[in-house]
Amino acid sequence: MDLLIFDFDGLILDTESAAYQNWTEIYLSHGAELPIAVWGQCIGTSHHAFNVYDYLEKQVGRPLDRAELKRIFRKREQELLTGLKPRPGVLEYLEEARKLKIALALASSSDQNWVMGHLSRLGLAEWFHSIRTADDVANVKPHPELYDLTLTFMGVSPEKAMAFEDSPNGIKAARAAGVYCVAVPNPVTRQLDLSHADDRIESMADLSLRELLHRIETEKGGSQATARGSRQG
Repeated sequence: MDLLIFDFDGLILDTESAAYQNWTEIYLSHGAELPIAVWGQCIGTSHHAFNVYDYLEKQVGRPLDRAELKRIFRKREQELLTGLKPRPGVLEYLEEARKLKIALALASSSDQNWVMGHLSRLGLAEWFHSIRTADDVANVKPHPELYDLTLTFMGVSPEKAMAFEDSPNGIKAARAAGVYCVAVPNPVTRQLDLSHADDRIESMADLSLRELLHRIETEKGGSQATARGSRQG
């Protein structure tokens, strides 16, 4: 394994749970609901995939002051994200990758200011050899462009890379680029269908990077042996 590619929102920092909680509170204050299956459309991709204002106005049956809703959201967002730390096991994976001499990259559908602002606050920016965001591509996830760009920049073939994603859209992007993808869901995306990932761990704190790589290599070896046996038979 030559390269590990990390998603950001919901994977390194659980901004996804905070965002869903924030909008759920706003919806409830208007006597409306925001089902996770509906909100899930925009997780890991552009928010153009789902218009949170349109959906709320449809439920309440009247136009709303969108500027005021955005102000309320931003104020609450600051409260929810202040002091938020990386998800369990993330720092350990970065440290293990460095010890194993595996390059690290980050590919996010969010904009550069958002990603770099948080990475700088957390002191994580220097860990990554490549950081690619929505500002670098024409198409964000589930399109594979972010992954294709990262692989090209790093000079690594898809077969030598592995991705960590928390959402269906992120998994689709990695798989479309030919990259082996491990799902690491957060409390929100755990409720979505992540079955198209190649592997899944509930938390990076549950399994070390070395153990995960060993498990994957063992499983791949078993699959290849089975395939050879089938051909010989």
